[in-house]
Amino acid sequence: MGNIYTQLSLHERTMIHTQLEMGLTPAAIAIGLNRSASTLSRELRRNGWTRPTTRRGPGRPPLAGGYRATAAQTRAQACTVTPRVVRRLRPGTALWDQVTRYLKAGYSPEQIAGTLAIVHPNTPSLQVSHETIYTAIYAMPRGALRTDVIGWLRFGRAKRRPRARGEDRRGRIPDMVSIHDRPPEVEERLIPGHWEGDLIKGAHNRSAVGTLVERTTLFTVLSRMDNASAEAALSGFSHVLNRIEAQQRLSLTYDQGREMAAHHRLTDATGVKVYFADPHSPWQRGINENTNGLLRQYLPKGSDLSGFTQEELDAIAWKLNTRPRKSLGFRCPAELFTPDAFNFRQHHAALFALGH
Repeated sequence: MGNIYTQLSLHERTMIHTQLEMGLTPAAIAIGLNRSASTLSRELRRNGWTRPTTRRGPGRPPLAGGYRATAAQTRAQACTVTPRVVRRLRPGTALWDQVTRYLKAGYSPEQIAGTLAIVHPNTPSLQVSHETIYTAIYAMPRGALRTDVIGWLRFGRAKRRPRARGEDRRGRIPDMVSIHDRPPEVEERLIPGHWEGDLIKGAHNRSAVGTLVERTTLFTVLSRMDNASAEAALSGFSHVLNRIEAQQRLSLTYDQGREMAAHHRLTDATGVKVYFADPHSPWQRGINENTNGLLRQYLPKGSDLSGFTQEELDAIAWKLNTRPRKSLGFRCPAELFTPDAFNFRQHHAALFALGH
């Protein structure tokens, strides 16, 4: 018997009817039809079949009562569920074209739903919820189109492996300033200019890319590094931080990775005060951890990150910075971090002009 279930056909129901009248048991009929015995028992039970009682003496034995092939087929057709209305989000519609353009541009269904509500506030036919988008995609029949559309979604958010508790064996960084000593305005996230930082490692930890995320606007900056050493981190982070205006680079919260051993020199080079999170406490830098997960779409695990140029990393960061974010009211990080240089509606128009 196959793993894919199919409904009983009229031919099979006729065979069931005929063989029951011949006196065969349901189990024997199931074997002859290459069907599960449970399939036969459910079919007979919901169509009123009763097992004949044993009768002694001469005469024709009584027939099994209740089951008729034509009646069973009619009932099955009447019980078939058909949609009351045609799906609003389906291939070939204007809404589908809008959704697929954003999917190709790297937007998540939730970001698409929020963006469409902003771009088309007075056109309900061009608005849709993110759950409807997911449902429409996964309800598509198997085939090349379904494979392509699912390929535009973001996959592979890595599950965090449990870390060992107890003594931290990485060694202490000299003169660390704890996260608990940060000024209150850093925690409140009211003033832009306070960042969270980390490294994304490549295959076998032989390559790395520095990630910086501004806590208020979620603006992301990527830094090319030759390796994960303290000198490489100092050079890479200094380069990208010094491209930002001084009033927008005030502090940096980092974990206790050894690549930040030269934090004093980083402060001297950029003016950024460095604070260190507690060991094994990624939630204290949750914005950066979440952003690193998003960046894995472009910098997948197990890949060699040394081949990316700074210009290519800037382009990846810009893709992330021009996506609408739910926590920002579906505005873009670039829209908030560089309001004078970024126009959301112009970006939206350019996105469609390029055919993404």
